Amino acid sequence: MEIKIDDLTSPEVAELVMDHLWSMAQLSPPESTHALNLDGLRKPEVTFWSVWEGEELVGCGAIKELDPHHGEIKSMKTSSKHLRKGVARKMLHYIIEEAIRRDYKRLSLETGSMVAFEPARKLYASFGFEYCKPFSDYVEDPNSVFMTKEI
Repeated sequence: MEIKIDDLTSPEVAELVMDHLWSMAQLSPPESTHALNLDGLRKPEVTFWSVWEGEELVGCGAIKELDPHHGEIKSMKTSSKHLRKGVARKMLHYIIEEAIRRDYKRLSLETGSMVAFEPARKLYASFGFEYCKPFSDYVEDPNSVFMTKEI
């Protein structure tokens, strides 16, 4: 698998991001959906990566810089054809290594509290993320959980 910075212009990447947004809309009410659309992922404070296996897009992930020492994981998504193949684990490891390179002191995330998000929460916990209070502009929400990791 190859991970590379992506400019979000390929149709494959646009389709995967749209699939991510559609999935989030099915699982969370609008006020609890915090996934970024293509324009949000193109903002200067966001770095977006795509994960490829040969010519096939298998996943993606991003970091949003909250401040010079704190990043937020955004848009972790594995293509439905590549679930349970280690794509998310590899992307998460890469994001953590990038956060270390950037000299972040903390990496945080928001994800859903529902059963459908349990595999994601378990993955983050396996990398040392712990539950925390809302950070940045987030507020308490029964549909969200917040996790953080000191680096």
